[in-house]
Amino acid sequence: MDITILDRQPCHRSPGTEGMPGYLTVDLAALARNYEKLATAAAPARTAAVVKADAYGLGAEQVAMKLYAHGCRHFFVAQFGEALRLRPCLPLDADIFVLNGLQPGNERACAQAGIVPVVNSLEQLQHWSRAGQSLNSRLRTVVQFDTGMSRLGVPPNERLALAEALQDAGFIELLFIMSHLACADDVESAQNNAQLAEMSRIAAEFPGFDICVANSGGIFLGDAYHCALVRPGIALYGGAPTAGIQNPMEAVVRLDVAVVQTRSVPAGASVGYSGGHVTTAETRLATIAAGYADGLPRSLSGKGAVYCDGNRLPIVGCVSMDSITVDISALPEGQLRLGTLVEILGPNQTLEDVARDAGTISYEILTGLGSRYGRRYV
Repeated sequence: MDITILDRQPCHRSPGTEGMPGYLTVDLAALARNYEKLATAAAPARTAAVVKADAYGLGAEQVAMKLYAHGCRHFFVAQFGEALRLRPCLPLDADIFVLNGLQPGNERACAQAGIVPVVNSLEQLQHWSRAGQSLNSRLRTVVQFDTGMSRLGVPPNERLALAEALQDAGFIELLFIMSHLACADDVESAQNNAQLAEMSRIAAEFPGFDICVANSGGIFLGDAYHCALVRPGIALYGGAPTAGIQNPMEAVVRLDVAVVQTRSVPAGASVGYSGGHVTTAETRLATIAAGYADGLPRSLSGKGAVYCDGNRLPIVGCVSMDSITVDISALPEGQLRLGTLVEILGPNQTLEDVARDAGTISYEILTGLGSRYGRRYV
């Protein structure tokens, strides 16, 4: 779905036709260019796409279809329900992998939908094998190994038993083996090399299978990490894959939110819950129609900002559930009024900027953006 944006200026009037307090613009062309950049960097390895959590909050259907059109054939989600929703949107030659594997009882539905679970334990493998036996069909799967993150994946003490189970599992077709890097965004971390070395030992124990370890940051750690398949997530959506260096990815998301009210208050006025801010001089304020229910963390209180025409307008007082208040004294009087849109994410403020001010990571900001914004795909 291509929609023309009426006005892309940093600070503009709301079209006022959709009844939304703000507009989340997703640049699908930038998304595609990011995919192509990552695919070029990882070649000759194939490049998948992580579209879990509704493509990090941007719309899994729209994102996956765009990436499919640019050659992506491997898509990773976290939950089986996500895979079921995505399956009708993609041609059958696109594989959908479930990173968390399956909860007991979902095996038959997964097999019938042609979805591929990522097995993280011997128990999950046994459930999947029994499903194949009951359906009299070889079922495709991927096995994830824990190489030092202690989160998901077959632990070291289960590897021998799993190898023996695979030998006896006539109803299992193992496509590749994988792991997940814990510190890929930190090029100096010794854990990257340690995990890669552990994956090499696992590959020797399970010979003949392709390997997948690199996430967004892993692609930029070098050729040794690329293996047969890489699976970027945050980098696709414009987030920085590596900490401490210039972000090579294009911004994909823009967020503009409408002004609800403006006012002038005297010195000594309390602003927000608990009197979290007290003015020291006469101050002009604007209340913006988004808050922590819309993915703007309460930790932005007194730290974050919005922008209008390149001017930083600091948040004053506490972020509320549905609104924030900003100091607009730097703008000419009358420039902001009811319905004016201000920039929260855009050319003046990146995901990393907001995450830094909130004391969190860009993933949390991106995936937390709420459903009350009007979505625009361009």
